[in-house]
Amino acid sequence: MPEMNQNSRSSARAGAPMRRGSMGRGPMGGMGGGKAKDTRGALAKLISYCRNQAGIILFALLLAAIGAVFTIIGPNQISRLTDYIYDGLTGGVSSEEMAEDIQNQIMNGEINIMEYLPEGTSLEDIDLSEIDLTDTDDELSQAILDNVTLSEEYQEAHADEGIDMDGIRGVAMLLVGIYLASAICNFVQHFIMQTVTQRTAKRLRGDISSKINRLPLKYYSGNAAGDVLSRMTNDVDMIGQAMSNSLSNLVTAAAQFVGCLIMMYYTDWVMATTTVLATLIGLILMVVIMSRSQKYFTARQESLGELNGYIEEMYNGHDVIRILNAEDEVVDKFSSMNQAVKNANFRSQFLSGLMQPLMTFIGNLGYVAVCVVGAWQIINGSITFGVITAFLIYTRLFESPLRQISQAMTQVQSCAAASERVFEFLAEEEMEDESEKKDRIENVRGEVEFEHVRFAYPNAPDKEIIHDFSVKVKPGQKVAIVGPTGAGKTTMVNLLMRFFEPTGGMILIDGVPTENIPRSNVHSQFGMVLQDTWLFEGTVRENLLYNTKGVTEEQMMQACKACGIHNFIMAMPKGYDSLLSDHTAISAGQKQLMTIARAMIQNSPMLILDEATSSVDTKTEMLTQQAMDKLTNKRTSFVIAHRLSTIKNSDIILVMRDGDIVEQGSHEDLLQQNGFYAELYNSQFEEAV
Repeated sequence: MPEMNQNSRSSARAGAPMRRGSMGRGPMGGMGGGKAKDTRGALAKLISYCRNQAGIILFALLLAAIGAVFTIIGPNQISRLTDYIYDGLTGGVSSEEMAEDIQNQIMNGEINIMEYLPEGTSLEDIDLSEIDLTDTDDELSQAILDNVTLSEEYQEAHADEGIDMDGIRGVAMLLVGIYLASAICNFVQHFIMQTVTQRTAKRLRGDISSKINRLPLKYYSGNAAGDVLSRMTNDVDMIGQAMSNSLSNLVTAAAQFVGCLIMMYYTDWVMATTTVLATLIGLILMVVIMSRSQKYFTARQESLGELNGYIEEMYNGHDVIRILNAEDEVVDKFSSMNQAVKNANFRSQFLSGLMQPLMTFIGNLGYVAVCVVGAWQIINGSITFGVITAFLIYTRLFESPLRQISQAMTQVQSCAAASERVFEFLAEEEMEDESEKKDRIENVRGEVEFEHVRFAYPNAPDKEIIHDFSVKVKPGQKVAIVGPTGAGKTTMVNLLMRFFEPTGGMILIDGVPTENIPRSNVHSQFGMVLQDTWLFEGTVRENLLYNTKGVTEEQMMQACKACGIHNFIMAMPKGYDSLLSDHTAISAGQKQLMTIARAMIQNSPMLILDEATSSVDTKTEMLTQQAMDKLTNKRTSFVIAHRLSTIKNSDIILVMRDGDIVEQGSHEDLLQQNGFYAELYNSQFEEAV
């Protein structure tokens, strides 16, 4: 991957399309989510991606549903508990029993009904058996209830009535069991979903990392590195959060919603209908808001990826920006992109934020409706006091799923946008599958032949960069490739390394066409030193020995001495174990020398040196040139250089111009020809003078 990144920059210098980033980026108007996104398709891909874990996920979701069912059963038992307490506090009798006792006293003549009849009404005008003492709207019934007392027999029969503690204890134990079972189910499903989520996120990051190494260089020439980084971090994290939270919440909420609906209508259809109508308003508004907010969640993920890519490129080019006094332009561009992120975030969060207060209001409205209708039902004797208690809980449980669904759908929308970006990246066209290629080159002699090679970049097939290029390099020869910028020098190296494939002709190593050899086998035959140095955060030793095994301490030090950096390294606080980071004081030339030492340690049979001495001063260049002469000794070497003084001792100098070799030969032969090479050499000499 390091070579790929470095060569993507080199290829841009050689005529490849500029990497999509700060300066070469196309119009930004499309990043705000204007184009339609396939939300269902993205979620379907995510579900398909997790199909190998479908069994355990379904089991976790089943546990979530069971936990919700246990929660729903609770209010019904709380209703019983409330009735036990209420009956105990009111003497343990109902209004119907009291009315029956008073009715018996009237029929037996123990109560003088004449005292309560309106004036002008005789006893013959009414039927005593028709008096309904439970009708609170009847004046006669209310007058009787307000003035008479219960019979002595009735009072004696209910003298010992009180709170039934045995009944309360039984219901309480049942409630503890119900809620304990619900808690266990929720804990297990949460543990399972967290485990599945982390495995999926790990797998996604691994697949993206592997995908990075399988993509051709043309992808990196057209996409910002920060955008790829955003897909691996922000988008994968968003998918993980949605899977761990929203999926189980959706199932729990759905089970709770349906269960509450069934239990409410089973308990009392009038109060159930009241609760449903109050909540239905919120449900309709929630659906309307969700349908409007999806495009803003998509825009948020896209604009964030664009911003990350821009920041990464501006950070890497900070020195150039300052030199060119482009700070204002960069700040303006950043402000514009930052504003786009802010707008997308604000719109998506504002719309999703409406859910919470809306559902709170609907929930409170449901409480009021239950209390009013419940009071009317109790007065009519249709329900007990415990039913109101149960419905107050059911109202909360019925409204809560809608709140959970609204929050979960917010995450699902973000997850859909993130999934679309991740699977879009994973679906990018890859390099050719080489699993069937059996040819391998071992013990390489170093014979390289370009046979009528032609090449045009994939996104510009009509613009041919290399025209009918042919040359044969013998083992151990040092080949210099020179020419003006854009002549195709670095493109030749990219073709040799199979970073790109020729559009015509072939390249052979030891007589074997490279197109028949796996890329990894080709890469292992070359050591590379590029103009763009690459050192990672780690010790000097780790950087020098990167991906190289079996190197002794003495061999490492000898390579560093040959490059003239041994004393510099030993002067560092911990020598070869000193840590290199962004804060380490090390010059560009010293970095360049470290990469040369790394190539010497790698000891590959062939070498590619692309402007390897461009970052060192004249004195260091002489020392480096001596080291590179040792490095290239008896190795086939390809040297790309603008400083023609550094390639005088090359066996062959290939002079390129507009994709063709216009001259070739030794340094002295080319000067005697007094052609294009002599013109280039003399122009550099005149500039030096």
